[in-house]
Amino acid sequence: MGSGNMVETTTTTTTSSTFMSDFIGKCGGYVVIDGGFATELERHGADLNDPLWSAKCLVDSPHLVRRVHLDYLDAGANIILTASYQATIQGFEAKGFSKEEAEALLRKSVEIACEAREIYYDRCTKDPWDFMENGRTSRRPILVAASVGSYGAYLADGSEYSGNYGDAITLETLKDFNRRRVQILANSGADLIAFETIPNKLEAKAYAELLEEEGMEIPAWFSFNSKDGINVVSGDPISECVSIADSCKQVVAVGINCTPPRFIHGLITSIRKVTSKPVLIYPNSGETYDGQTKQWVKSSGNVDEDFVSYIVKWREAGASLFGGCCRTTPKTIRGIATALSDKN
Repeated sequence: MGSGNMVETTTTTTTSSTFMSDFIGKCGGYVVIDGGFATELERHGADLNDPLWSAKCLVDSPHLVRRVHLDYLDAGANIILTASYQATIQGFEAKGFSKEEAEALLRKSVEIACEAREIYYDRCTKDPWDFMENGRTSRRPILVAASVGSYGAYLADGSEYSGNYGDAITLETLKDFNRRRVQILANSGADLIAFETIPNKLEAKAYAELLEEEGMEIPAWFSFNSKDGINVVSGDPISECVSIADSCKQVVAVGINCTPPRFIHGLITSIRKVTSKPVLIYPNSGETYDGQTKQWVKSSGNVDEDFVSYIVKWREAGASLFGGCCRTTPKTIRGIATALSDKN
């Protein structure tokens, strides 16, 4: 599948350290990440009431996945994340797929995103009026990030929002669980791997060791979630988690996702005390997920559904990559892109 990369996947440690800062520079000093995936799939008619969640669409409606990617590219995204957050070999096997079929579906998640990028670039070539800069056509830099959800996402019981996996889950359990999935995604044609919604220090350590042990050169980002603005959801200090990401040479950016917007400013400050790597933030809408009922519940008190107005302040606080997580839409991402370009 042709990828049309603006930034090629790095193969040496030297260039890996500048991969994201180079990309941020190519984008004009800030990067727009896409937004919520499942909500958009459901809006287009997908039924996600399944342990595979959005990964179910890789099986039965890949055209919808492609459409959502294109919606976010049209909204101004520089980075689109694949529909593999909840796609695990073990999860697919539990639904009756063979190991080979499961691995093919992981690769397919990247192929669909790369196809969407090619379709988008093709459209820009045919109708370049919206893509003019200083009188010449400008091809917007776009990366495909292979999404890796936490072990809790595979359990589909909401434990990625608590980080409580129980005493039976060890560092080795998590490495073994993720090893083959990460190997496949690292060789799938994606530009980087996005380790998302990391709820505890143990899982961050497992990912870092996995990248080192397997000698993977693909760049990665680590993104944690928090429910108090001080710690990750398990209660582990954010500083300790970020420190693991900072010391892993493959990690080119670190930040926060699936977290209420009101905590983001303080978390950016905390992260920047520990690392000089670029900081990414893509909060949710401000609602809270109930793992028992599998419903989003409006937060009491400090409601902050429209966080686009905070984007400029978050950039001033030191973040460089901005997007949305659960319950955000292409409209949110278009708002972010507009807010950043107006300020630039």
